[in-house]
Amino acid sequence: MKDLVRWGILGTGAIAHTFAQGLRALPDAQLMAVGSRTQEAADRFGEAFGVPHRYGSYEALAHDPEVDVIYVATPHPFHMENSLLCLDAGKAVLCEKPFTINAEQARRVIQRAREKGLLLVEAMWTRFTPAMRTVRERVAQGAVGEVRMIAADFGFRTPLDPQGRLFDLALGGGSLLDIGVYPVSLASMLLGKPNRIASLAHLGQTGVDEQAAITLGFPDGQLAVLSSAIRTQTPWEAFIAGTEGLIKIPADWWRPRRFSMMVQGKPEQVFEYPFTGNGYNYEAAETMRCLGEGLLESPIMPLDETLAIMETMDAIRAQWGLVYPGE
Repeated sequence: MKDLVRWGILGTGAIAHTFAQGLRALPDAQLMAVGSRTQEAADRFGEAFGVPHRYGSYEALAHDPEVDVIYVATPHPFHMENSLLCLDAGKAVLCEKPFTINAEQARRVIQRAREKGLLLVEAMWTRFTPAMRTVRERVAQGAVGEVRMIAADFGFRTPLDPQGRLFDLALGGGSLLDIGVYPVSLASMLLGKPNRIASLAHLGQTGVDEQAAITLGFPDGQLAVLSSAIRTQTPWEAFIAGTEGLIKIPADWWRPRRFSMMVQGKPEQVFEYPFTGNGYNYEAAETMRCLGEGLLESPIMPLDETLAIMETMDAIRAQWGLVYPGE
């Protein structure tokens, strides 16, 4: 692999800023280019992060020959077209979660990456952190026996803003795609794809899901009890209950720096994993590792699982009768 992996960032919103800050923790990463819908926004972002190539269009960024991989940081409904643009230009892609608006879009992006033989990764940043990687390893090793139940939530109260992204149906607003994807992805990581779903949501005045309760059932009887909200504060905790013990990830569980494990007959163990950087550097580092080793997907966030998660969220929305414009 080259000494430096040259990154481009497509989009200049809040998540793009967070990712750019994360890249600063990686000495072998160089933020080479940024693309925005306007030259002014690209220049502002470029000044803030010392980006040498600043483009007033996404197309120009995608075709920059000095960029190796592009992080797609636009709102949900644009992930498919932006990822396809980058893939068609021959670039590896790290696409912000939720991967797309629905499973059909995800299927198209994954198929294109496989046709072109290019690396594609969903930026579910939680999964790449040291604490969550260790949780996954401990569960796989049987540290708490067979996992039988998972509980996880992600909800906060934000003022109603009919003009804001979170309340805009056309931008994929609501709790499920924005933050509900975190507990759904956790359940997927540990239990796979559900075969039963029971879910209820409150759809607010703008039509988005302001809060949701989700129960997922799995082939061997395991259950995941999940919730998400943008108008209700929740505890921000996750529990993984096995036949021989319990793992607890305290608030804020989706950016984990510690977890505890209680196994029958043994004292509670607490594991600490302080972040280096802001946490987003871990997904970038894994993408760079995959790029260097010639992989087309990350074993930590496989593409078939990314698609399965989108299919699960489609099925959840179908129970609510929630359809986004253009579907």
